[in-house]
Amino acid sequence: MSRKCEVCGKGQVSGNNVSHSNRHTRRKWNANIQTVKVDEKGTVSRKNVCTRCIRSNKVNRAI
Repeated sequence: MSRKCEVCGKGQVSGNNVSHSNRHTRRKWNANIQTVKVDEKGTVSRKNVCTRCIRSNKVNRAI
């Protein structure tokens, strides 16, 4: 499953873990991507969508 939203394009972000002794190691934050059934003009398909887009009704979910 891809880690990118097909609606808004939100994806993985990288940065550093910083310990108490100030050592830096690379890490990543993944977007909360869910696979949902989307109804587009009567056609039902599956899309990878972030939860922010689901909550704000940017996708028309199929039943």
